Amino acid sequence: MTQQLFATDALLPTGWARNVLITWDGAGRITDVTANAQHNHAAVAPGPVLPGMPNLHSHAFQRAFVGLTEYRGESQDSFWSWRNLMYRFAARITPESLEAIATWLYVEMLEAGYTSVCEFHYVHHDHDGTPYADDATLSLALLRAAQRAGIGITLLPVLYQTSGFGAKPPRADQARFIRSTDNMLSLLERLAPAAQAQGAVLGLAPHSLRAVPPDSLAAAVQGLTALNAQAPIHIHIAEQTQEVDDCVAWSGQRPVQWLLEHAPVDERWCLVHATHMTPQEYQDAARTGAVAGICPTTEANLGDGIFDMPLWLQHGGRWGVGSDSHACVNAAEELLMLEYGQRLSLRQRNVLATAAQPEVATAMTLQAVQGGAQAAGRAIGGLAVGEQADLVVLDAQHVALRDLPAPSMLSAHVFGSHRTSAIDSVWVGGQQRIASGRHTLHDAAAHAFVAARSATIAPD
Repeated sequence: MTQQLFATDALLPTGWARNVLITWDGAGRITDVTANAQHNHAAVAPGPVLPGMPNLHSHAFQRAFVGLTEYRGESQDSFWSWRNLMYRFAARITPESLEAIATWLYVEMLEAGYTSVCEFHYVHHDHDGTPYADDATLSLALLRAAQRAGIGITLLPVLYQTSGFGAKPPRADQARFIRSTDNMLSLLERLAPAAQAQGAVLGLAPHSLRAVPPDSLAAAVQGLTALNAQAPIHIHIAEQTQEVDDCVAWSGQRPVQWLLEHAPVDERWCLVHATHMTPQEYQDAARTGAVAGICPTTEANLGDGIFDMPLWLQHGGRWGVGSDSHACVNAAEELLMLEYGQRLSLRQRNVLATAAQPEVATAMTLQAVQGGAQAAGRAIGGLAVGEQADLVVLDAQHVALRDLPAPSMLSAHVFGSHRTSAIDSVWVGGQQRIASGRHTLHDAAAHAFVAARSATIAPD
């Protein structure tokens, strides 16, 4: 059964268009997009229609300890001291708490303009590292959470084997993460029917070069390709300067340089963070067609540094945004932080505008949707025939947007809504998930999340 939505203004892959009639089929796939159309008794959107934003990097369980690490525990806190606190929290996650946390997070994402998520999932086993009776227990909890919330998901089980370059043995507090390469490939085979049943995509995430030795990386990529030659591959890379220094000490090469010379990096790959690259690495990585996975609020929270987006774009690089540790769950605020980081670094304004799209928010939205769709391995690249009907409708009556032209409404949504939602409604695969800014599960999911968080942080 076909459905339609009429938009006075809609952001198509080519830019803004007026009086747009969007039609999709019973499978949630867009079958027609007509500009300068009559609404033909279709439902009329209460504001500009945007493509849904893919969230290309998420660690769902980390949402539950946001705000609990914002104190000085060492003379100079860093990513690495934060990681120690995160490991303590990860040690107490249960299957039930993970599902509750993820369900609320995915509800939050939908209310904030994300319509799909790439879940970089590395807590695999029980608290002491013993596999669950069903080795897929925690992965299945994430799939159920996504299905219940109604968000699209690309599940990326994480391969994690060592604690540092040179195959250093894993730490005791990493026991929940550890899998052999063969075991990981078996997990992917076990998960494939469940993922397919709900329209999810299944990929692989070698955690990082420090956590996956060269032979394991090669075998895992080869094994994944044998299972699905199109499956996405995501990896943390060059996030911290210490990681770069340690990689040089181990191999004589920087992380991105080493990866490009030793792995078949192409359009399937997402290089998460890639914060610390040389100009040559920016050029070489962009030319592979891989997506840069930028997580601006997490990178700011952890003190990672600032990605050189103009240099990446100069070489035709593709990119998308993720909320990573979920210090912020808001697609518009990730775009704001990305642009503001560039402004602070370069001491310029409107850095990510383009000749074709001089409105910064418009240019960023279109690029982030395209890059995020590629990283997700799903047909969610915008309001176009053949793509999934993932739609976000802005509230034209929101005080920050009212009486503005559509491109300025999007700019106000990104740069001027002041942490109040300017989103009215959201569709995923043609199914409405958000109405009047709220998910039907909002209250119940929030209650379960708070209970799960309280149980997780309670003293022993």
